[in-house]
Amino acid sequence: MVVVNLGHIFKIVFVIILLLLIYNVFDNNRIKVVEQTIAIEKLPEALNGFTVLQVTDLHEKEFGHKQKRLLKKINDIEYDVIVFTGDMLNSSTSRNYSPYYNLIEGIENKEHALFVPGNADPRSYLFTTSGLEKNDFIDGMEERGVAFLDTTYSIRKGNSLVRVVDFESSIISNERIEAYKTTSEDGNISPYVKLQMDKYEENKVLNEESSDLLIALNHYPIPDSRMDVIFSDDHYNIRKFDLILAGHYHGGQYRIPFYGALFIPESFYERNGLFPPQDRVKGLWEYKGIKQYVSTGLGSSDTIPLMKFRLFNTPELNVITFTSKK
Repeated sequence: MVVVNLGHIFKIVFVIILLLLIYNVFDNNRIKVVEQTIAIEKLPEALNGFTVLQVTDLHEKEFGHKQKRLLKKINDIEYDVIVFTGDMLNSSTSRNYSPYYNLIEGIENKEHALFVPGNADPRSYLFTTSGLEKNDFIDGMEERGVAFLDTTYSIRKGNSLVRVVDFESSIISNERIEAYKTTSEDGNISPYVKLQMDKYEENKVLNEESSDLLIALNHYPIPDSRMDVIFSDDHYNIRKFDLILAGHYHGGQYRIPFYGALFIPESFYERNGLFPPQDRVKGLWEYKGIKQYVSTGLGSSDTIPLMKFRLFNTPELNVITFTSKK
């Protein structure tokens, strides 16, 4: 007869849990640099090796005093443009700007530095009696050298042109603008509609001047089913993006070894993102000829109380390099 020593079993379980907790604290506070190469047909020689550094989903996470460890990683990387794809704060009402501001203050290469907002960031514009005004969060960011991208941004290298665009504003079509005008009561256009119309006008340059490399930034990844809608609906004007960069999913904040993400916040998938398709959670994929790269980001959300951490999901920076397709 086998005698089970419950005390011995409890000790083993306790040690395993303790080791997992220690590892998880360590893992949540380290940073890995993930590199990805994107091959582009007929890429001009001047853009061969063009590099984007993506920083996303900080969620007010601090990596050392005034982001010392994170800044060491970033400042050791050579890149042409640095992009922040949203959720630098932990909620849209947060006033804790310091983790993000400390980070951007310490970044050495901000010649081309761009930001698009996420759902946990404040509204970019405030509707006031005098019209639209940028949120103080955006003002403070721009004072520190990072530009708010709400339409398009140009980078020239030699005779070659790179355009970085805000995905959502870049796909506004003329049909949508006409629909806005039609539905405006008594010809009175709301500040929101006026903002969309202004973005549409600014993005007309995408029709008038071709680029050698077109990169779109969006906080939210674009699931296949939404891409189908964009391709089929006249209210959208899909572009020939060479790459879409996004975040938001955290790679599935809690990951299981040998399986992957348990959940991502995505209503376009069955079960609202529970047990999502693992090839659409992070990294590079292609659909209908458009490549998309999704970073797992750096921080974690607290949607579930007391669960503001990542599990088997190391924080990451992403270095995306464009090369000529051979």
